[in-house]
Amino acid sequence: MHVRDLTISYGGGEPVLEGASLSVGAGRFVSLVGPSGSGKSSLLRAVIGLQQPLSGTVETTLTHAEIGLLFQDDALLPWKTARDNVALGLTLNGVERRKALAEADAWLERLGLSGFGDRFPRRLSGGQRKRVALAQVLARQPKLILMDEPFASLDAIVRARVVRDVVALVESGGISVLLVTHDLEEALSLSDDVYLLSQGPRAHITQHYQVAIPRPRDPVHSRAHPAFAPLYERLWDDLSRAVDHRVEAA
Repeated sequence: MHVRDLTISYGGGEPVLEGASLSVGAGRFVSLVGPSGSGKSSLLRAVIGLQQPLSGTVETTLTHAEIGLLFQDDALLPWKTARDNVALGLTLNGVERRKALAEADAWLERLGLSGFGDRFPRRLSGGQRKRVALAQVLARQPKLILMDEPFASLDAIVRARVVRDVVALVESGGISVLLVTHDLEEALSLSDDVYLLSQGPRAHITQHYQVAIPRPRDPVHSRAHPAFAPLYERLWDDLSRAVDHRVEAA
């Protein structure tokens, strides 16, 4: 998937995002970081077709059915059980209900939720709900997952466990991911590539970093890799300069 010279504006006003270009290769984990208001979420919406760009293109051979969405607020239906929530996307795509339910149970078990299939979302913890939402996405076997701050609402321990699940599944299944996050450590510990956006409006991609930490990768222990600290310092300094420059210009 390639984003080329993407410019996004709301209501014909000043562009929030201008001339952004990035690539997400097959089996690659890519993060997009930057200050609030830099158009990160807008770019994701443009990829899935929920946001019409002012100019530029999103080039992909994937259909909407091959792209999964995982956002900070899960999309679980409160009147359906965890099993039925996971199976919903499959049945909408024409999978026979019995097979869809069996597939849902398999994904719930894989994500450590065996025995929770009959629970409604209100009876699940935040971490459990996030795992159900992840199972809901992965059950459809997407080739690309778009994630917008999906782990922000979780406490540190649960967050680490869910992130490990995501990384393991991505690495084993060859799935591509485009992640929006404000967490620089999270971006570097998960990603193969990190793109940095400047402060908006007219935000643009200022840097592209390649993360030379081998896979398979543990997102927690990868922070002790010799390549991590220098790259984190560089990313932090570049982000700070971008924000300071915008403040001075104002």
